Amino acid sequence: MIKLILSIVIFISSLAWRNGFSQTTSFDKEKFFEDTSIIHATITTNMGMIFRKKNKPGLQFPANLSMSLPDGNTINEPIILTVRGHFRRDKCFLPPLTIDFKDKKTSVLKPLGSLKLVSQCYTSDIGEKYLLSEFLVYKMYNLLTGKSFRVRLLNLKLTDSSGKKKTDIEYAFLMEDIKNVAKRNNCTYLKAKIDPRNTDNYQMAMACIFEYMIGNTDFGVSANHNTRLLLSKTDSARRPFMVPYDFDFSGFVNTNYSIPDPNLDIPDVRTRLYRGFAEPQVIVNEVVDVFKKQKDSIYSVINNFNLLSIKSRKELTDYLDDFFKLINNPTRVKYTFIENARTQ
Repeated sequence: MIKLILSIVIFISSLAWRNGFSQTTSFDKEKFFEDTSIIHATITTNMGMIFRKKNKPGLQFPANLSMSLPDGNTINEPIILTVRGHFRRDKCFLPPLTIDFKDKKTSVLKPLGSLKLVSQCYTSDIGEKYLLSEFLVYKMYNLLTGKSFRVRLLNLKLTDSSGKKKTDIEYAFLMEDIKNVAKRNNCTYLKAKIDPRNTDNYQMAMACIFEYMIGNTDFGVSANHNTRLLLSKTDSARRPFMVPYDFDFSGFVNTNYSIPDPNLDIPDVRTRLYRGFAEPQVIVNEVVDVFKKQKDSIYSVINNFNLLSIKSRKELTDYLDDFFKLINNPTRVKYTFIENARTQ
């Protein structure tokens, strides 16, 4: 009888602790992405099944996610992994995945929504360099506009639940849910394909000049290719805002698998080509001024990122030097972003 009572007490205490954690621990999705510390995380799933089925986008796999947060809390939750992507799904060791939280009622992390997991394409030093360089692209764009995806770096352990595959430890990062991007910008997520000339002029110029800065031509608004659209909740007359993502084909990251579209007639991804349409001079000047003001902060993001070697960081800043020389020349600004802009 005493053992029964003791068991009941332990069971009730366990429930109280679990409920207390979920009720008293208010998980702040804003702070999660503002924090710059690296999260140690483990995903446990049937890795062999993912490798065998990775060419079937949309296929779901049960998994478990464990995270050690900077505040000392460890979160351990069941999740669902979904295969996504196109090129990297076929090319990379691990296909691009989306994380969804399986138990919405008890999940501590559910405020994060649906998260894209960006992992290394190769389990090697070069794969790590590519991943960390792309991570920096997101951090740089955050400096220029709030209408951007935020990211959080992980030291990720991939554990095979069947025990047949060896555990892999690598860097990865989580990408903010587009619905949360929309919410913090007082917008809604617009699922539509539109002509890029029908988007907000300022935000389109910001995105396209940024893509030019990093040497990226791998995007297209009319095809929803590596872009998302936001619609203002407060101004019904405002055109949609373009938000870019997925930068591994940029000259800045310079992956060994990235090649430009043959129709663009450029020799390699390191060669910059402006893919925006001409915007009014006053808007271009306004956007360019933002880049000028943020130059030191952009270089600081790179130079203070000690996970990359000094040599790698210098290669990245050297690539940006030409861009910042260009935007200090009004004649070149006008030619590159207006006179030589797309016409169709």
